Amino acid sequence: MFGESNLRKIAQRVLAMSRADETEASLYALDEKLTRFANNVIHQNVAETDLTVVVRTALGKRVGVAATNDLSDAGLERAVEAAVTNARTQPEDPDYPGMPEPTVVTPVAAFDERTAAYSPANRARDVAQVCRRAEEVGVNSFGAFRTAVLECAIANSHGLFVHHAGTVADLTVVTMTDDSAGYAAGASWRVDEVDVADLGWEAIERALKGRNPQPLQPGVYPVVLEGYAAIDIVAFISQLASGMLVAEGRSWMNGREGQQLVSPLISIWDDGRDPGNMPLPFDAEGMPRQRVDMLRQGVVGDAVYDRYWAARVGAQPTGHALPVVNPFSPWLSGAGSGPLPLHSMMGAGEHTVEEMIASTGRGLYVTRFHYTRTVHPRDVVVTGMTRDGLFLIENGEITTPVQNLRFTQSYLEALAGVEMVGKRLRSEAPLIAITRAPALKLSAFHFTSATTF
Repeated sequence: MFGESNLRKIAQRVLAMSRADETEASLYALDEKLTRFANNVIHQNVAETDLTVVVRTALGKRVGVAATNDLSDAGLERAVEAAVTNARTQPEDPDYPGMPEPTVVTPVAAFDERTAAYSPANRARDVAQVCRRAEEVGVNSFGAFRTAVLECAIANSHGLFVHHAGTVADLTVVTMTDDSAGYAAGASWRVDEVDVADLGWEAIERALKGRNPQPLQPGVYPVVLEGYAAIDIVAFISQLASGMLVAEGRSWMNGREGQQLVSPLISIWDDGRDPGNMPLPFDAEGMPRQRVDMLRQGVVGDAVYDRYWAARVGAQPTGHALPVVNPFSPWLSGAGSGPLPLHSMMGAGEHTVEEMIASTGRGLYVTRFHYTRTVHPRDVVVTGMTRDGLFLIENGEITTPVQNLRFTQSYLEALAGVEMVGKRLRSEAPLIAITRAPALKLSAFHFTSATTF
C-alpha cells in the first residue's frame, strides 16, 4: 500500500511540472494477488504491484491525456509533456466544463486488514478444499481466487485532492464433467464474506445434477433465474441508464420518465457508498458519488451523470465519471464513454429459490447467461445463451437437466412479469465494479433455439 501521503506527493510533483491552463493527476495503485486452478490443481500464483499516473491537461478547451508508471522525475515530465502535446493537437470541445473545484468527499470504510494481508498460503488452503472435493466426486474444477488492495487519488490544479483505499476478495469457480458444467461466484471487500468452500460445493453440485442433459424444444417458458443470471439483467439496464445515452436518445429511459415500466417488485439503483458493495466514494474527477435510483418499484427513475454530460443537458452531476485511462479495469475507461454506474444492484425480496421452484408448474431453472449482447437498447432487447446449468422444472420440482438454449428477450419485458424476488443477493465484480442481484421468478422468457455447447 502506497498511502495517502506518498500519493499526494507524487500528484504535487506532476502538478508542479505542468504549464497547462488546467492539470489533473489521477493515481491508481494496485497490489493484487491471484491464485488460479484448473483440473483440480493450483497451477498459478501471481502477484502484481503497480502505480499508474494518468495526466490530463487542458489548454483552453483542448484536452490531452497521457499515462505512465515511471515515477521518476523524467518519467513524470514525459507524461506531462505528452498530455500537453496531445491537448495541442485536439480540436476545441465547446462543451468542456473545466476541471472541478475542491469539494467535500466523506470517507467510507472499504479497507479490511485481513483481506489486505491474505497470503498465497491462505488462498491455496481455501482453493484446495474445492479441488479435493471436486476430485472426490469425479468433477474437474477451474477458477481463480483474488485478493487485492486498491488505492485511488485524484488531484488537480484548482486544489482538489481526494484519496481512497479499499480491499477486494473475488472468487470464480467453474466445474465440469464430460457433459455438464456448474458455476458459482462471490465478491466482497472482506475476504471472510467470500465462502470459498461453500461456493465451490455449489458449483460442484450443479455440475453433478446437470449430467446427461436432454434436448428441449425452444419456446416461451416461465423461468427461475439464479442471481447470477439476474446480475446480467441489472448490468444491461444500468449501463443503458447513462446520462450520455439519455441525451443522445439511446436509452430505455427516453420518454418514459416517471412511468411504471416493470413490476413494482423491482428496484435497481447505484450507490458507491453502500458498504455491501465495494465502496468507492468519488468518481474519476474526484466528485462525490451519489445514490441514483434507476428503477423505483418498477417506475422509471434517474440517469447517472458526470460533469460533462450534466453540463450539456442542464442536469446535476451524480459522481459517475469514468477514468480516461483505467489500469484496474481497462474496459471501464475511455474518452467518450460517458458516465457509467459501477455499483449497481437490485433490491432483495422475500422468497427463496426453493419457493420459486415449488410454485412453478412447468418451466426452467437458469444458472446464468453467457455471451449476451444488446440487440435493441430502447427496450433492452438482449440475445445470449444459458450456461453452466439449465434444468427443467415440473410440478414444482427440478426433474431433468436440459441442453443449453439461445434466447432473444427484452429484459424490460421480462421484468414486467416478475412474480417473486429472492432474499439472497449474489455478487460479481471485475475488480472495481460490482453488481448484485437476487434470484427472480419470471412469468415468461423467450428461448429461440438450441445451442451446440
